[in-house]
Amino acid sequence: MKIIVPMAGIGSRLRPHTLTVPKPLTVIAGKPIVQRLVEDITSVVDQKIDEIAFIIGPSSKGFPSNTSEKLIKIAEELGAKGSVYVQEEALGTAHAIFCAKESLSGPCVVAFADTLFKADFKLDANADGAIWVKQVDDPSAFGVVKLKDGYITDFVEKPKDFVSDLAIIGIYYFKDGGKVREEIQYLIDNDLRENGEYQLTNVLESLKQQGAKFIPGTVNAWMDCGKKDPTVDTNKQVLGFEQEAGNNLVADDVVLNNSEIIQPCFVGENVVLNNTKIGPYVSIGANSIVDDSTIVNSLIQNNVVISNADLDNAMIGSHAKYNGKYTSVSIGDYTELT
Repeated sequence: MKIIVPMAGIGSRLRPHTLTVPKPLTVIAGKPIVQRLVEDITSVVDQKIDEIAFIIGPSSKGFPSNTSEKLIKIAEELGAKGSVYVQEEALGTAHAIFCAKESLSGPCVVAFADTLFKADFKLDANADGAIWVKQVDDPSAFGVVKLKDGYITDFVEKPKDFVSDLAIIGIYYFKDGGKVREEIQYLIDNDLRENGEYQLTNVLESLKQQGAKFIPGTVNAWMDCGKKDPTVDTNKQVLGFEQEAGNNLVADDVVLNNSEIIQPCFVGENVVLNNTKIGPYVSIGANSIVDDSTIVNSLIQNNVVISNADLDNAMIGSHAKYNGKYTSVSIGDYTELT
């Protein structure tokens, strides 16, 4: 089994946090989004993962030179080979997948790295394919699927009239990745685009017309990391899941001077809290110092210095310095607000 992870988008909606770190490498509760994504997929497919292939953007789009190294390490920690490909130009979802054509063979899971999920669903490896979906209140904002007798009959992109409330969340299983590669090659060879891009929905429709049967994979939770507020909320949900699993995310060497941690929280190594109360639902990265503050429901990265703060729904990047009484702040790496 292989996992293909397109992640070439620049994450412009999450700026300023994505000016220095690609969105999929943004850390949530101590782990990058993309790492949590592939770990969750591994638990759902319940099969050995041989290779994880990542499709990133070029350095000119903000991807640091060490991105490949970090991604390969994530794959290797899961016991898989890591491969990294570059999508030089954004030409649609199918084109992004095709950038990893050398890895697109055999059983594959394709997962776009801008979302996290939790599911009890176990993959049926005998199906031609599976598409993960989540019931939503407003299906007009998503691609949706229609079902009959447990199989997907139609793919509808952002329907104006109600046809289904099962939204496609961006994770797919294909029993034969080689067929997917051939269908994308056909789109590209014949320049078959929609709105100037090569779309995966056209590939899915073609495979269905050829007899492929797709089943839905439902999820219990679908967590968005597209903007600051949803990302902070995703941090909250992930911390809740970690607590339910009985995981302690507070490093052993945290220094508490007249301070309190209200779980669930993630607190990295070498963090010092002075006259401070944090939690619930707070992540603070390694080597950070917090003085005379109260922090709830916030996502704070590494090497941060915070003083005299009363934070709620805040997101603060690495190496930032913050001193003040603003509450719902959003400041990126190396920012000083004092």
